[in-house]
Amino acid sequence: EVQLQASGGGLVQAGGSLRLSCAVSGLTFGNSAIAWFRQAPGKEREGVACIVSDNDDTVYSDSVKGRFTIASDNAKNTVYLQMNSLKSEDTAVYYCAMRPTTPVHHCTDSDLRELEYQDEYWGQGTLVTVSS
Repeated sequence: EVQLQASGGGLVQAGGSLRLSCAVSGLTFGNSAIAWFRQAPGKEREGVACIVSDNDDTVYSDSVKGRFTIASDNAKNTVYLQMNSLKSEDTAVYYCAMRPTTPVHHCTDSDLRELEYQDEYWGQGTLVTVSS
């Protein structure tokens, strides 16, 4: 059984940092796209970062570029999202998603679309609250 377990959320002040983890079991990364999404109250789910672990290729949304870093540890089968310079607008539930059914070698902006992970694997979400 494939499971994604997201963790690391919490309450942080604006300007602070958090690191989220997404532990994957039941499947190795290979050349799957793995992405972090977030959903703020009353808003649609938004893709913020994608990585293909076989070559560490990444892509970021404009809203987090330069502040967030996605990375993978293949030995631990875990993907991380390091979030720095957090803002109140980063407050959201963060989800990780994995798409093993369509092997890729590069992440593109389309890999930040929720539709690309429909019927794929999702973690349960972890809440990040940034206080101003």
